[in-house]
Amino acid sequence: MIIVGCSNSTNIAKRIARILGKTYSELSVQKFPDGELNIRFTEKLKAKDIVLVQSFYNNKKTKMSINDQLMEVFFAARTAKHLGAKSVTLASPYFPYFRQDKEFHPGECLSIKVVAHMMNECLNKILVVDPHLHRLKTMYDVFTIRSKSLTANDLIADYIKKHDGNAIIIGPDWESYRWAEKTAHKIGCESAILQKTRYGAREVKVRLNKKMDLKNKHIFLVDDIISTGHTILETIKDLKKLGGKRFTAIGIHGLLVEGALQKLRKAGATVITTNTIVGATNKIDIAHLIADALEK
Repeated sequence: MIIVGCSNSTNIAKRIARILGKTYSELSVQKFPDGELNIRFTEKLKAKDIVLVQSFYNNKKTKMSINDQLMEVFFAARTAKHLGAKSVTLASPYFPYFRQDKEFHPGECLSIKVVAHMMNECLNKILVVDPHLHRLKTMYDVFTIRSKSLTANDLIADYIKKHDGNAIIIGPDWESYRWAEKTAHKIGCESAILQKTRYGAREVKVRLNKKMDLKNKHIFLVDDIISTGHTILETIKDLKKLGGKRFTAIGIHGLLVEGALQKLRKAGATVITTNTIVGATNKIDIAHLIADALEK
C-alpha cells in the first residue's frame, strides 16, 4: 500500500502512512496560469494498492479551489490505474457537495450525485469522515463503489471528557442533534436541542426540548460543519437568555468562512475542530480513525 498525499492533505497523509508503517508519497500538482492542472506520481504504482488522501475545501495558500481539488483526484485516480495500480482508494477527511443532495429549485443540479458518479468511474473504494448525510441515508445512495462513512463522534466525546467533566451537549438544530446525542451518550452527560416557537412577527419563545439547568455548566455546541457560524451564533444568543454563560463550539469540519471564527470568539465561544480541514482551531486528530479503517 502507498499513501499518497494530495494537495490539501499532505500532513495528515504522512501521519496515516506513519501509523500504518506504509510508504508515503506526495502527489506533484502544478496549476498553470490559465487554471489547468497537471499531476504526476513520483513512485512506481504497478500492482500496488494506492490510497489518495484529499480533503476538499478552498485553499488560499495553494490557490486551489474545491473544484480544482476534485479534478486533481479524478486525474490522479485515472493515472494510477493507467500506471497499473492494483486498486485506488480515496480517503477523504472532508468531502464536498453532500449539502446539495436535493433539487431545491426547479432546474437545479443534484450536485452530490454528479460528483459521486465521477468518483464511481475512477475509484475502487471511498472513505469519508462524517459525510453530511441529511436526506441521504447512506453513502450507497450515491456511490456504487465500496464506500464507508467514518465518524469522529468518539474522538469528540473523549476530548470533552478529558477537558471538562461538567458538560452539557447542545445541538443547535434538529439536523445537528444526532451528533450531540451520540457524543453525550458516550460521555454520560445530558444533551438537548434548542427549540423556537414563533407566536408572531416579533415574538419568539426559546426553550430546550427537555428541562435542564444551564447555570454553572460548560455548554458544548456540537455540529458536523461550522461554516458561516450563523446557526451557532444564534444558539449562543438564545442560550444566554436561558442562563448559559460558558460556551465551546465543536465542529467536525471547520470551514469557518466569512469571518466565522472571529464572530464566534467575539460572542464568547471557544472554537474547536478536528483536522479534517486544516486551521488554527484543530485540536482533535482524525489520522488514526482513517488509518484504522484502511487497515480493516
